[in-house]
Amino acid sequence: MTQSPLEKIQVLDQIEKEIVLCLQSAGQALLELSKEKSSQKNAENHTQQFLKSLNAVESKLSEQINYLTQVSTGQPHEGSGYAAAKVLQMAWHRIHHARSRVRELEESKAKYLQLTNRQQGNFPNGAGGQQQQQQGNTGNM
Repeated sequence: MTQSPLEKIQVLDQIEKEIVLCLQSAGQALLELSKEKSSQKNAENHTQQFLKSLNAVESKLSEQINYLTQVSTGQPHEGSGYAAAKVLQMAWHRIHHARSRVRELEESKAKYLQLTNRQQGNFPNGAGGQQQQQQGNTGNM
């Protein structure tokens, strides 16, 4: 059963109302017991209402906790965007890493080219000189 976010919020709102009812029943039971002439029947009714509400709250909260446990494991879930958000975040990390690696490679390439240009400038008869001679020879043809 897939629930929309609005339905999930409504379920949580119902749980909150049940908690309020539970607290009211407990308060009424204690109020009845604090009277000089308390009615045992009324106290028992309020106590039964408290226990009933408490059981309902416990079961509904357990359902919500189980749902959250399933969603937070990263397993794909019908009503969850967690897995998609996790995939997106990992993709952003991979892009950032790839960009930084490309930048490092570009810097290494620039340093290598500077080094080779310096070496060619220092050795006119080296590779740079040979290239100039070859270019001159092709121009004469």
